[in-house]
Amino acid sequence: MATQQDDGGTKRFRAKRDAILAAAAEAINEQSAKGMTFADVARRVGLNTTSVTYYFKRKEDLAAAAFEHTLDSLLVMLDAALEQPTPRERVARFLALNMARLSRINRGEETAFAVLSDLRATEEPIRARLMADWREVFRRTRSLWGSPASRAATDLNGARAHVLLENIFWLPAWLTRYEPDQYPRVEARLMDVFAGGVAAPDDRWAPSTIDLQHEEAEPGRAAFLLAATRLINERGYRGASVQRIASELNVTKGSFYHHLDAKDELVIACYQRSFDTIVDAQRLADREGGTYWQRLSSIVATLLDIQFAERAPLLRTTALSGLPEAVRAAMIDRSNGIARRYAGTIMDGVAEGSCRAVDALIAAQALMAMQNAAFDMRKWAATMPRSRAIAMYASTILFGLFDDRVLTD
Repeated sequence: MATQQDDGGTKRFRAKRDAILAAAAEAINEQSAKGMTFADVARRVGLNTTSVTYYFKRKEDLAAAAFEHTLDSLLVMLDAALEQPTPRERVARFLALNMARLSRINRGEETAFAVLSDLRATEEPIRARLMADWREVFRRTRSLWGSPASRAATDLNGARAHVLLENIFWLPAWLTRYEPDQYPRVEARLMDVFAGGVAAPDDRWAPSTIDLQHEEAEPGRAAFLLAATRLINERGYRGASVQRIASELNVTKGSFYHHLDAKDELVIACYQRSFDTIVDAQRLADREGGTYWQRLSSIVATLLDIQFAERAPLLRTTALSGLPEAVRAAMIDRSNGIARRYAGTIMDGVAEGSCRAVDALIAAQALMAMQNAAFDMRKWAATMPRSRAIAMYASTILFGLFDDRVLTD
């Protein structure tokens, strides 16, 4: 990272550098790291471009510093959480620290972290350094559950850590629907889902497979959407270029534009396909009937199988930061609509006694985060039978982050 070291100890230097990092994080969250420009960052802090380059010689260095700030802050919070004596208290502390941070951001006392969507799309050698830091964040999150007694427990704790982190990252997307004075209640209700899950005490994991197979009206267009979804999930919105998507399918860029007019249209179409897949699973589960717990667990199992199979995965929320603001808001609205459908299933389950009494709206958002993040765990899932991976990953929200029954069932 190229900075001016001579003045590095002065308060003025640090204050300006921090202001630039905050502006860069804001730009990354809106436009992605590749879409961020020195000119935009300079405008946000009232400087000229040359002044920004005094602190960071290259745009890549500035983005890396913003990502490092996020990762370092997560490690600080995790270290504080690890001071607590039990896994439940550690997770509660980590959640509380993040909710306090979001409260400060809401009051204008702090700026938001740079989202880590583009981490894998950064250049080498920066990428290697950032990914090493990310692995340390994951390792330390997993250690919230203490030392595992077996390989299976290690696998389960890995799933728990991943789902916990994804929920922390997804929180800002839906917390805006609550008034600031409701944040303590949101924290308590989300921790209740983490602690006890959604299942009633006597529920067991016995999902049915939902058949989502159907003929595509435009097979060529569908192939583009699937290739794009996989690449965007792996490399972020900016990292998945039209040329790269076309190369993945061994076709020309002209073929791309035969099916889609622009890259933004491609991402929107990928989201719509993903959302339609989730709604299809929800609708078909209702058609098949059974208890609402049975419907919910079958939906989750079916969607996790799709994510782990990798053939036709759901698009990750990592693409949101690259979209225009109005489109991004529309995609989040559609996501919230699907979450409300999950909430309806949970509430009906509570009424019939097949689901635990939880805040259904908050539990639904936790489910959305879990199923969205599962794509990143496909290599983890490949180390065991698919059904076991699905049961283990689903247990994190359906049975809670501290329930070990999946290890013995």
